[in-house]
Amino acid sequence: MTRKTGFLCDESYFWHNTGNGALFMPPGGWIESDVHSENPDTKRRFKNLLERSGLMDHLTQIKPRPATLDDIQLYHDYEYIERIRELSEIGYGDAGENALVGKDSYGIAKLSAGGAITAVKAVMNDEVDNAYALTRPPGHHAEADLGMGFCLFNNVAIAAKYARKHLGLERILILDWDVHHGNGTESAFYDDPNVMFISLHQDRNYPPERGSAEHTGTGAGSGFNINIPLPAGTGNAGYLHAMKEIVKPVADQFKPELVLISAGQDPSMFDPLARMMVSAEGFKHMTRFMMNIANKHCEGKFVACHEGGYSSAYVPFCSHAIVEEMSGVKTEVEDPFAQALHTLPTDELYSTQKEYINKAKEIQSKYWNL
Repeated sequence: MTRKTGFLCDESYFWHNTGNGALFMPPGGWIESDVHSENPDTKRRFKNLLERSGLMDHLTQIKPRPATLDDIQLYHDYEYIERIRELSEIGYGDAGENALVGKDSYGIAKLSAGGAITAVKAVMNDEVDNAYALTRPPGHHAEADLGMGFCLFNNVAIAAKYARKHLGLERILILDWDVHHGNGTESAFYDDPNVMFISLHQDRNYPPERGSAEHTGTGAGSGFNINIPLPAGTGNAGYLHAMKEIVKPVADQFKPELVLISAGQDPSMFDPLARMMVSAEGFKHMTRFMMNIANKHCEGKFVACHEGGYSSAYVPFCSHAIVEEMSGVKTEVEDPFAQALHTLPTDELYSTQKEYINKAKEIQSKYWNL
């Protein structure tokens, strides 16, 4: 069944300048100048593939608007916002921990946060059935007063808080499948029972001190923060097992009115900043799984916001598979790397992966019927 899927992007997103460096380290000393990991190539190549395959012709284009200062202050401190603006005017700086700001990054980051809001509004106003927001810079690491891990403003957190305040939503589910823990989004809702945050991530990758299964929320938000750390090497089978064992039964009890995905395609096999083994087919199945939850509880209201993913060759195919599943439109594009992956254990569930998932399940069983 085809659906009316919105697609949000803006050329400005590709103009956010993170400078150069090896992976994420600035050049100098023994580090030769190279391309920074968080560069526009992965996202631009994804957009290009949508156009080349013809899938873009089936999508409803959504134009983002910049977030206002009031919108951004739904989560971020005014002093931090001003720091981003000042660094942007200077033309270069770090907003915290590997959160580089270039010339015009302040305006672009406002448009990125505003893009997430715009996508949510389009879905909630029934302009589209679901939406994919190809925003940049990413957001899920950004804390209220600190940029981290390439993130300036927390796009998904701001959009969720906007939906609570201005769209009247009572229950929002955020699933973060980026390979790195969404620490900023966790912080935004750690004591909030109205926004359930679930993070599937590689155990102790980044930030290494965040994302423990024991971190379940505080006060009224206890049990509404769910971390599912996974061991290196987890592939399609492990991710889907975690979703079946924990995400689905918890979501069925929470009954969200909107499902938001922090869609980082860095759990993929070829990502240079992670060690997971998810294929394009795996991302398709994960998308289908979460869309089924949205279909069951909130009339399919589902928004995916792009986060990480640093393999410029493979992220486009993983992301394309997600949008195919969201729209119900199958193109002629096949995963060109599938043949190289077919001998690898992406679809095998190992006992170590089960142990990690069972530990998280046991912890969450204190709050939910699992």
